[in-house]
Amino acid sequence: MPAPAKSLPSHPFDPDDDKLREECGVFGVVGVSQASNFIALGLHALQHRGQEAGGIVTYDTTSGFNQARRMGLVRDNFTSAETLELLPGGIGIGHVRYSTAGSKGQTAIRDVQPFFGEFSMGGAAIAHNGNITNAVALRRELIERGSIFQSSSDSECIIHLMARSMGRTIPDRMEEALRKVEGAFSVVAMTRTKLVGCRDPLGVRPLVLGQLGDGWVLASETCALDIVGADFIREIDPGEMVVISAENGVQSHFPFRPQKSRFCIFEHVYFSRPDSSLGGRSVYETREAIGRELAKEAPVDADLVCPVPDSGTPAAIGYSLESGIPFAMGIVRNQYMGRTFIEPSEQIRNMGVRLKLNVNRALIRGKRVILVDDSVVRGTTSQKIKEMILEAGAAEVHFRIASPPTMWPCFYGVDTPEREKLLAARMTEAEMTAHLGVDSLKFITIDGLYRAVGEPGGRNASAPQYCDACFSGDYPIAPTDKLVAGFKTKVAAE
Repeated sequence: MPAPAKSLPSHPFDPDDDKLREECGVFGVVGVSQASNFIALGLHALQHRGQEAGGIVTYDTTSGFNQARRMGLVRDNFTSAETLELLPGGIGIGHVRYSTAGSKGQTAIRDVQPFFGEFSMGGAAIAHNGNITNAVALRRELIERGSIFQSSSDSECIIHLMARSMGRTIPDRMEEALRKVEGAFSVVAMTRTKLVGCRDPLGVRPLVLGQLGDGWVLASETCALDIVGADFIREIDPGEMVVISAENGVQSHFPFRPQKSRFCIFEHVYFSRPDSSLGGRSVYETREAIGRELAKEAPVDADLVCPVPDSGTPAAIGYSLESGIPFAMGIVRNQYMGRTFIEPSEQIRNMGVRLKLNVNRALIRGKRVILVDDSVVRGTTSQKIKEMILEAGAAEVHFRIASPPTMWPCFYGVDTPEREKLLAARMTEAEMTAHLGVDSLKFITIDGLYRAVGEPGGRNASAPQYCDACFSGDYPIAPTDKLVAGFKTKVAAE
């Protein structure tokens, strides 16, 4: 089997995998002409949510269901007229991914969504953003009852649960299947005539509804609506299922027991594109507010505020505005670098880092520099950036991080290292400062982050407003499979 196609990293230091990765983006459309064109554009807008592979399924009354699944980027696979002509029809769904429960970095084409199934009442396809926390137990039970799995993805469990349901319609079967699933999910699915969207009861992962002429769109983020010219209507509510058709429009119901929303707070910090909106707020403005809050909590005398490109830029602007310290692009990123230069050896890998980023030496030399980044995961990225800044002649280097310390892994659809590999899980802030060799290191507090995202009273410790498990260790959904495998929660660890 050929090696998986290489993809452009979303962060300059991708070879060290020193960033949290949102796993997937989903997009669906109904009631338009040549749906695949809109899906390709929507997936391109969501490329930051998954760069490993992508897929599209459409339905046409003449040719039936058609699908294409490819390794690599949308622009390399779904932009040619020849490919899109193989995906006719006015309804379809698409998916971009990183690995979740499958083999990370070694995705096989069989793991690429959307997944398709043929049922007694017709075919259906499904695409899933999130992670099923009881997938191992479900898979074992399904296999014992005769199911044959084709992929290593946890999402395939939903198709098999649908197949075993006695529901009269495919949306009914999907509803019954999702009641047996634990974890986080934003799902888009399709039949021959209907587009279906659903969020888990806590609404951990995002899903929005848009209108495109007489047609309808479901997408992970509003930026995907913008690229196809759709009007944003609203967010799909936590625990809501919508069934959409060209004839009947949007029909909504709530199949799950109501629960208090626990949307992923890291969507505000890093995952979502800055030109998207979450909860009626601009992601860019929220990140700028995070930077302002960080400047209030962790001031320092310095000459320049510089972002770590590109994710640290809005927070760095906020820090600069609040502190009065000038903002400057002290690090410049080459937007057109792939991974070609960083595979063969450590020596070439180090050269590749410099091909991706370059320090503006004339700007940095002799200056006390505040570097603003969105997170510290393993710490390898921060070390390399610090070294480059000091080599360029900076007098001091101060790190300011626009999220609290990442101390716990995420089990809800984010690619997080094991806990022992998270720097903040092993070291105090003072120890991390010494380890990174910087003049100072400060993280925004969790209350400060909550204030920046619109909670003036900060975090409600007894009933947190968001899912912040990666910072707090407070898991709103029990990670069943991980617990069985021996993972220790915060209570158990203490």
